[in-house]
Amino acid sequence: MDSKITGVPLFGWSAKLNHTFPEKWTQRIKPTIKQAVRLVPLFIRYVVYCFWLFLKGRQYVMLFFNPETSRQWSGVPLGGIGGGTIGRSYKGQFCNYQMIPGIYEYNVVYANQFIVTIQDEKNETIYQKVISTQSKPKDSCLNAWSWDFPSDQAYYTALYPRAWTVYDIPEHKVRLICRQISPVIPNNYKDSCLPGCAFIWSIENNNEEALNVSITFTFKNGTGGKNDKKEGCWSEKFIQEDFNVFAEGVLIHQEIKNMACTYAICANRKDTVSVSSMTSFDPKGTGKILWDQLWNYGQLQSTETKSKETASGQELACAVCAKVQAKTNETSDIEFTLVWDMPVIKFSSKTRNFTRYYTQYFGKDGNAGPKMSAYVLANYSNWEQLIWEWQQPTLNDIGLPGWYKSAIFNETYYVANGGTMWILTDETEKLPKTDPRLEYGKFAYLEGHEYRMYNTYDVHFYASFALVQLWPKLQASIQYDFRDAILKVDTSKFWYLYDGKVSVRKAINSVPHDLGDPGELPYDKINAYNIHDISEWRDLNLKFVLQCYRDYVLTQDKQYLGDMWLQLTLVMDKALTWDKDGDGMIENDGSPDQTYDCWTMTGTR
Repeated sequence: MDSKITGVPLFGWSAKLNHTFPEKWTQRIKPTIKQAVRLVPLFIRYVVYCFWLFLKGRQYVMLFFNPETSRQWSGVPLGGIGGGTIGRSYKGQFCNYQMIPGIYEYNVVYANQFIVTIQDEKNETIYQKVISTQSKPKDSCLNAWSWDFPSDQAYYTALYPRAWTVYDIPEHKVRLICRQISPVIPNNYKDSCLPGCAFIWSIENNNEEALNVSITFTFKNGTGGKNDKKEGCWSEKFIQEDFNVFAEGVLIHQEIKNMACTYAICANRKDTVSVSSMTSFDPKGTGKILWDQLWNYGQLQSTETKSKETASGQELACAVCAKVQAKTNETSDIEFTLVWDMPVIKFSSKTRNFTRYYTQYFGKDGNAGPKMSAYVLANYSNWEQLIWEWQQPTLNDIGLPGWYKSAIFNETYYVANGGTMWILTDETEKLPKTDPRLEYGKFAYLEGHEYRMYNTYDVHFYASFALVQLWPKLQASIQYDFRDAILKVDTSKFWYLYDGKVSVRKAINSVPHDLGDPGELPYDKINAYNIHDISEWRDLNLKFVLQCYRDYVLTQDKQYLGDMWLQLTLVMDKALTWDKDGDGMIENDGSPDQTYDCWTMTGTR
């Protein structure tokens, strides 16, 4: 493939792996005394509300006591849109798991690694190391492995949805380049929903003799938390000949929060690339058996095809090794994939199941891991071509500063890593044939990692500009959900924390603040936000009108405009009731009655 497409880009966020950030940012900003006095009643009610949630066994919708702060490790996340993501730091750690809908787990998993083994022409090992700058784990975990890759000999570049890490091994005149590719592609809905990614390792041998180089990918069950020790996890080898590729790897079958999930790691076997695997090893053990096999043979020697199920308290990891002969002054490639198959999800209420959108193409029986792995191997080159074509006009624009070229793409990460959920529309919903949700499903993302509300509309108003230009059908899906929600009424009583008043949860002819909390039941229990009664917010109704108009201008979809028309007139009629003096301008009523929910406004501002 053309090196101008696959090579490390000139623009993007770059850092050496020994980089440390001088800034220490925090969200824990203290209010002034004047501000604090005014907020005391709200604070007291918030404490009572949090205690009530604790008694109910529910998580906080908005976490003010202990907000998340930057761990200063983030890199390009792995995975497409709406099927969960796995974070990968710029230093190569697998971290920040978002497999459970709406929930983030910030765990670094030591067993998820790449290992390089270099042998000379006599097949004698001359170098073997974990390709990670992590120090050896403090306990006995994997202490037979050689850690501490020199952090000054590697650098990272992020240009979402791809990332490059370059590792230099000067004592053997070898350079390794890991190219990470996730299928986040504008206007491509089939591939963009796929929960997985490719890792392409390019091995540059600048030595005077050929070398035999192996890259081994290790991966464990779970998300790095205590639930990884639940019994019943097992693994098996697989081979998938499909899409003109030969995918060979290992599946890990498990449950994550009582939802079936299968991890699949594999490599592409070719005439020039041999593949071996280890079905299971103990990620909390020393790792000596795996390490010694790689050292002695340059590949894995396991004959086990299926592991036993784990007992309670046990964890399970597997490994796939790909080996190639790297000729002098040439570059050789090894291709790995990581995919996860979690077809059916449920929320904390556990009253309904939802089916992820990718199952429309790969099936919902929970056995799609091998097929998706082969699909990634067969299609990642095309993804790179499409991503490159999308990004080139911006990257080549000499009128734009470099920081902007990096940020405009890297900040798009949130479309996948924003607690994003992309599900099939329930068959029980009787939607007209013209409704885009029939073909493109329902799409939702969280306001923030600690603001757990789906499709917060005042925030989405700004994010929607990117969504309608890149994935207009997902923007349309959100708009149709809000259109339907305008007519809904929820008379259940809500205690609003700002003023202590009790009112209905959702009033008719008002645009909701959000479509629900993953701790309840999204789409059914809308308006999880309970600081203010948002039915009187001045901006939400008008933002719905503006989005409808903007979307129509960009898409020229008259069917869309017609489908929105009734609700457009209703929310405008409601908005006109806020014009108290008939001058055509809406008046604020002296309370925080708009998206800046601690700012009071009076009159026309």
